[in-house]
Amino acid sequence: MKKITIEPLKAEEYGKCSNIWNMKKQPLAEKWLEEIISGNRLVFIYKINGRFIGEGALVLDNGDPDYTIPDRRIYVSRMIVKKEYRGRGIGSEILAFLIEKAKSMGYSEMSLGVDKDNVAALSLYRKYGFDEVIFDGADEYGEYYKLLKKL
Repeated sequence: MKKITIEPLKAEEYGKCSNIWNMKKQPLAEKWLEEIISGNRLVFIYKINGRFIGEGALVLDNGDPDYTIPDRRIYVSRMIVKKEYRGRGIGSEILAFLIEKAKSMGYSEMSLGVDKDNVAALSLYRKYGFDEVIFDGADEYGEYYKLLKKL
């Protein structure tokens, strides 16, 4: 029988996230670890029988008022599911968990960024009420939206 849990990531287990995504190819991996250690980034791991399958993070302050406003708006970061497990509703489970977590922490808004060409993610986020576009533009990585959800 499969045991499925969503648990807070301990900083000392950060290396296990390499089971989900390639940490060596991600230039922000060290920065994210520093944020986890400082308490500014809360990462939650979706596990099946103890194996890291997916993750989602809540960031308290990323320095961009579109994304974070102290005690009001929290930022959803790094929603990712291991490739071979995609399309099974795991992203939905993680997102629903993050929404409830943000509410329990007293936040009234959530924001996130999503690439315009990421159709699956856009569909998921709209399904969960991220329907207000607060930014439509581009950066060095491409065109994206910043989306907002009222909690």
